[in-house]
Amino acid sequence: MAKKRTKSKSKKTTTAAKKKVSFKPSKQNKIIFGSLLIVLSIALFFSFMSFYFTWQEDQSMLSQFADRNAQASNLLNKFGANVSHFFMYKGFGLASFVFPFLLAVTGLYLFLGLNGKRLISKWIWGLVGVIWGSVALGFFAADFPLLGGLIGYEMNDFLQDYTGKIGVFLILIFVLMVILVQLFNFTPEGFANFFRKQKQKIKSDFKEEPSVQTTETPIENEEGSIILSTDDSVPEKIDTYTHKEDIPPLNEEAGLDVNLPQEEESDLDLKVEETTIEEETDAKAAKLVEDFGEFDPKLELGNYKFPTLDLLEAHGASGGITINQEELEENKNRIVSTLKNYKIGIAQIKATIGPTVTLYEIVPEAGIRISKIKNLEDDIALSLAALGIRIIAPIPGKGTVGIEVPNKNATIVSMRSVIASNKFQKAEMELPIAFGKTISNETFVVDLAKMPHMLMAGATGQGKSVGLNAVITSLLYKKHPAEVKFILVDPKKVELTLYNKIERHFLAKLPDSEEAIITDNTKVINTLNSLCIEMDHRYELLKSAMVRNIKEYNTKFKARKLNPNDGHKFLPYIVLVIDEFADLIMTAGKEVETPIARLAQLARAIGIHLIIATQRPSVNVITGIIKANFPARIAFRVTSKIDSRTILDAQGADQLIGRGDMLFTQGNDVTRLQCAFVDTPEVAKITDYIGSQRAYPEAHVLPEYVGEESGTSLDNDIADRDAMFRDAAEVIVIAQQGSASLIQRKLKLGYNRAGRIIDQLEAAGIVGPFEGSKARQVLVPDMYSLEQLLENEAK
Repeated sequence: MAKKRTKSKSKKTTTAAKKKVSFKPSKQNKIIFGSLLIVLSIALFFSFMSFYFTWQEDQSMLSQFADRNAQASNLLNKFGANVSHFFMYKGFGLASFVFPFLLAVTGLYLFLGLNGKRLISKWIWGLVGVIWGSVALGFFAADFPLLGGLIGYEMNDFLQDYTGKIGVFLILIFVLMVILVQLFNFTPEGFANFFRKQKQKIKSDFKEEPSVQTTETPIENEEGSIILSTDDSVPEKIDTYTHKEDIPPLNEEAGLDVNLPQEEESDLDLKVEETTIEEETDAKAAKLVEDFGEFDPKLELGNYKFPTLDLLEAHGASGGITINQEELEENKNRIVSTLKNYKIGIAQIKATIGPTVTLYEIVPEAGIRISKIKNLEDDIALSLAALGIRIIAPIPGKGTVGIEVPNKNATIVSMRSVIASNKFQKAEMELPIAFGKTISNETFVVDLAKMPHMLMAGATGQGKSVGLNAVITSLLYKKHPAEVKFILVDPKKVELTLYNKIERHFLAKLPDSEEAIITDNTKVINTLNSLCIEMDHRYELLKSAMVRNIKEYNTKFKARKLNPNDGHKFLPYIVLVIDEFADLIMTAGKEVETPIARLAQLARAIGIHLIIATQRPSVNVITGIIKANFPARIAFRVTSKIDSRTILDAQGADQLIGRGDMLFTQGNDVTRLQCAFVDTPEVAKITDYIGSQRAYPEAHVLPEYVGEESGTSLDNDIADRDAMFRDAAEVIVIAQQGSASLIQRKLKLGYNRAGRIIDQLEAAGIVGPFEGSKARQVLVPDMYSLEQLLENEAK
């Protein structure tokens, strides 16, 4: 014990030493230091500017810095006079103006929290430029030492002693060439093209304008055809129609440079210099990544620490499963004797021991019908005197019949053992969930992003709430707050309240909602419809980014290939958890079922995933529409075979033993698991640990949803209309599509403001009333009708 304590003490001291040595400035310190550098750069700039007008008057003040009565003529008084004298006269002369620029850039990097990898190269090239400028000014303006400074003058004089004036000139030219090539990508071809274009421009300015004639010349290329309609004096814009893959994600104008030779119109040749837009965009994105690094969505909460394992309890036996050899032998003998009574011979039998259930695999003798063994389920259960016997005939992928027999002493599977397993820790999944352990005592980890939605059912007290906590806990241990958001619906009002503590880290809610965890059925309906709006908006973003799913979109956004000015942003995964679905169906019915079905059908690609739990898996709760879109199902123990078929489309859930014993299917095989146990105090510890850390200013805000009744009570007061009302009306009429997301995208507005403008457009009679998830009908057919309508209103 003493050795262990000394080891733990030494570990603590080493970690404490590491913490003391490593220093990482906080965001606040970076902002303060960045502001200081910016202010200092401005002070230096004005001091240097003032030096060339006041240096003669301030010469006598340089030695009187400590005298408060002495005043200098420099704009920054004695400080400016002394600093500018040091840099401009004793230093590098005019080249010293580079120093305020470098300080300002450094300050901006710190103030804005940008990646500072490029700062070192900026300072290196800045110093090279200062030295070159000082020497160059000392060479070309040797009679004016103030221009090059004392350093430039002395360095120029030193170099001339060894290389002469011609040598110094050649050195300056060489260094200038290095700077142009490294910093400005100077090439002889680019230099020649610049002068060629200038020459052609001068020629075209002096040439007389010929008579205007229009010619149409088709040009074939790999993408399709370009039809150019141009007169000879003013070339019109060329429109190229390309495949979707070639459209750039950034709103950057890129065109084709057209050079028309000055010849007769009958011999008109067209030379088209094509530029690949995608390559230009990739190059600009690569430059941004090189300057600032990839976009990091975790940067705002860069100091966030994931929950530690010691927050979880090690329930059950610490040494794993204990094998009771006597119990195994007894069960084997009873199974063999029961089957022998019905003249069923066994060629081989083996056992696989799990935490709560042992699987006995039987190889029957040749000629035995599998259905005969299946029909003996109750007889085997009677002989073993055990609850929850389940026969799998045959086991998928094996030539054996399985008989699952509960252990007399079940082992609790702790959440800690599941989270600590290598399978979970090394899982390369988007949304990894560790449910528990299989019959073979292996940790069972699945990806919620690939399910993509999950249905969970079971009788009261059989482990549904613990299962939901296991799902949420798995994601909290694996994902950063920037990567995933939860919407928690808890009609019971007591099961999920602990997660209120992590509201500003992990939860999402409607705007103006007081609590993030939803307990009111009316708010559930609004939330589901809001999620449908969010889904439609995300699909618009994916469409404009030309990607198929959220993973590709976020990868492209991190690589800075998408412009935030076009409405693009990093998209976190959204997980909707409903604890008691039957209660919602009873009170709301179709109002809940319709948006859930729509989300289940479409929301997979844009990162919205649904987890629905219910204790009543009847056909009026879990309807055909719901089942068809929830391929992943979890069944805890239910009371009847009908309920088992409703949730799993198979029997077996009625034969489970309860207390976390569950069946999982993802559309193919059914797997029996023991759900990991995470107790309420453990969840409280985890939420306290996360909630005590720095959080976002507020919970993730969902789009505002306005119900059907909201549009009828709107008044049509022109004075209260939004400043962008007319622009929005023109956008809606031209597109003939009445949606807030269209206004948001075209006019670059927030969603709440766009929603208010839509309400004003409805009140003005430009768009129709709200129609659920469909776009509103546009009541004005064209721009002329819109002008007439707005003029009549003004009168």
